[in-house]
Amino acid sequence: MHELSLCESILQVIETEAQRQGFGRVMRVRLEIGRLSGVEPEAMRFGFDAVSRGTLAEGAGLEIIDLPGRGWCMACARELEVQQRFDPCPHCGGYQVQVSGGDEMRIKDLEVE
Repeated sequence: MHELSLCESILQVIETEAQRQGFGRVMRVRLEIGRLSGVEPEAMRFGFDAVSRGTLAEGAGLEIIDLPGRGWCMACARELEVQQRFDPCPHCGGYQVQVSGGDEMRIKDLEVE
């Protein structure tokens, strides 16, 4: 479950920012997770709860914003929504679809005290 190591990395970013910005408690974390990122939102919720125990983020709410997959079809020169990698273009049926978004994961913002 790579989500656990992702949660540990998120917590490291939060702790670094807490030292830099001087906040002492995190109330809410909002993550943007693309559908093509390979990250399971429920596993992230479980992992975040586990790794945040005993830290400044203990008890913080975790909000996950689902980002759709986006791509560019090189055959018909159209931007499109991508449900999963290697799917054909819904417009022309071609397989020359280059993913252009939806494979990212990032901390959007934090609510802190």
